[in-house]
Amino acid sequence: MGQGMRAILGAALAAILLSACADRRHRMVVSVAEQRMVLLDQGKPLGHFAVSTSKFGLGSATATHCTPLGRHQVARKIGGGEPLGMKFRSRRATGEIVPVNAPGRDPIVTRILWLRGLEPGNRTSYGRYIYIHGTPEEARLGKPASFGCVRMASRDIAWLYDQVGQGARVDIVPGPLGSAGP
Repeated sequence: MGQGMRAILGAALAAILLSACADRRHRMVVSVAEQRMVLLDQGKPLGHFAVSTSKFGLGSATATHCTPLGRHQVARKIGGGEPLGMKFRSRRATGEIVPVNAPGRDPIVTRILWLRGLEPGNRTSYGRYIYIHGTPEEARLGKPASFGCVRMASRDIAWLYDQVGQGARVDIVPGPLGSAGP
């Protein structure tokens, strides 16, 4: 069996395993229009958060910095147990703690929820490294400011990380939170 076939089978097995033990209790809805997120636990609101989506707009094309719309799931969780403000580079903790609103700093901090797109229009999300993650630029939350990801305050992403499991559903919608439906 060739290396390409092994990679395909490995990805398929990972998807099957994720689906079998997926968090079906929780759902996150991100409103691009409101720059807000709600976490639902079996359909009931558990938390509301200010977020930032892309300053470059919406889309799923590779080599863009747009935020992809549609249905996603949490494919991987990274950073559990790290302190608030821990900087990540290539999904690894660097040991540097970045303070909130540090001037001129915009790294990924605190926690990462790596998203996998579940629709034909957003299947590129995982390969584009689209995350829900912490940002030190908390003063910019509530406005489009990211490079494609969904940014949150460090305290909020740490709390969210502890609530949801791999496979939890994430819907990124262009309209208000109420437009997401069931």
